[in-house]
Amino acid sequence: MDTSSKKVILAALAGNTLVAITKFIAASITGSSAMISEAIHSVVDTGNQGLLLYGLKRAQKPADANFPFGHGKEIYFWSFVVAILIFAVGAGLSIYEGIHSLNNPKPMDNVYVNYIVLVIAMLFEGAAWYFAFKEFTKTKGKWGYIDAVKHGKDPSLFMVLFEDSAAMIGLAIAFIGILLGQITGNPMYDAIASILIGCILAGTAIWLAYETKGLLIGESAKPEIVEAIHEQANTHGIVDQVNEILTMHMGPDFILVNLSLDFSDTATAGNVEKTISDIDKQLKKQFPEIKRIFIEAEASAKA
Repeated sequence: MDTSSKKVILAALAGNTLVAITKFIAASITGSSAMISEAIHSVVDTGNQGLLLYGLKRAQKPADANFPFGHGKEIYFWSFVVAILIFAVGAGLSIYEGIHSLNNPKPMDNVYVNYIVLVIAMLFEGAAWYFAFKEFTKTKGKWGYIDAVKHGKDPSLFMVLFEDSAAMIGLAIAFIGILLGQITGNPMYDAIASILIGCILAGTAIWLAYETKGLLIGESAKPEIVEAIHEQANTHGIVDQVNEILTMHMGPDFILVNLSLDFSDTATAGNVEKTISDIDKQLKKQFPEIKRIFIEAEASAKA
């Protein structure tokens, strides 16, 4: 299990559990629609972190007869489930609660309780967000933040960061909605804040689902790894041409490589065997995440 991913998820899980409890208490005291939406949001996030931990654990199961390449894609599946839950449960219930409050407006009681809870929630969520952001920055390498999400192969890291970012925006919207409702005496602002929180969750879920879909279907390794594989194969004298390089992430730390090489017609069977063995060892040493390599001796299409 990736240590960084696990630490980020555990930090978010602890923070969201505490925040969810305080938000539900505040919602029951004040009757704020936005606070109810925020409480639902935190419960969904807590459940999501539990699913991501479960996915990380399942992904570590060893290969067997039915799954010869291991269970690494479990984390991709559960990440996709998390995106669906954010959309269906978090966004759906928040928007429903907002619309219900618009149709049945009720004044808030003990409004200052909401402010206290929102500030506490911002502290917890802010700490979790900072921790997730710091770990994501460490792992993104030379990529920019948007590119790192697009090219990242461990969805658990950027999913927690996205969730925490959406949570911080949601808290700000809830604060503004409650404040406007208090100032104007119109509960409509509180209800609108609930709907906006739902829309933010829906947008977050759609983006996460889109980014996870490629990993679930089978994304290739990063371009620099593919290029390094090409260069490594070409360093061997009996390799006349690299015909094709096919790679696939079977998990965040498991790359499958299929190579089609055109060997020199004068190469002996022993030379070919040794070269294949050398390429296998060199690539696995250079990139530990490459776990399985299959090399096919095949004449080039130009031959």
